[in-house]
Amino acid sequence: MKLKMAENSLFAILLRKPWWISMLLAAVVSLALAAVMPRGLGPYAASGGIPFFIIGLIAAFRQWGAPSAAAVADTGERLRAMSWNDFASGLEQAWRRQGYQVTRLDGGADFALAVGGRETVVGARRWKAASTGVEPLRALRDIAERRGAQDTAWVATGVLSDAARAFAAEHRIRIIGTAELAILMPKAQAGA
Repeated sequence: MKLKMAENSLFAILLRKPWWISMLLAAVVSLALAAVMPRGLGPYAASGGIPFFIIGLIAAFRQWGAPSAAAVADTGERLRAMSWNDFASGLEQAWRRQGYQVTRLDGGADFALAVGGRETVVGARRWKAASTGVEPLRALRDIAERRGAQDTAWVATGVLSDAARAFAAEHRIRIIGTAELAILMPKAQAGA
């Protein structure tokens, strides 16, 4: 059985925040406990901040090398300014650099990525859409099932509706958003 942290637990929220917030919280908890504990037990107060310190370390590791919010916003603007052909070519090149064999598809799916005997079907043509609903995700899932693909991914620089996000989670459709695209295609240029 795989354990999963509740999405809105304190530690899950801290993992999504900048690492230094957890470190600051660890220091505050440790100092507060040191202030209320008897003088002889003060050195043990630091142990109260250990969980927050560990969460801070995990968050720092996850955030290491991640693009800043400004870089993500800039990449999103550049990607939305691209034509479909430029965007598709940029995605293809980026995935090939990562070792995928890339095949373009027609219909509700745009790419098939293969590596190590696993296939991922990707929908990317609506990357500029301000909002994505359930229907394109349902069509993508159906194509993936017909092809026997092990994984499914949807590329979007806009937002997904609540229903689409729930559908993606239920059917294990990976959402490749602007932050992931900023890592995958950091130097994407319109018309390049």
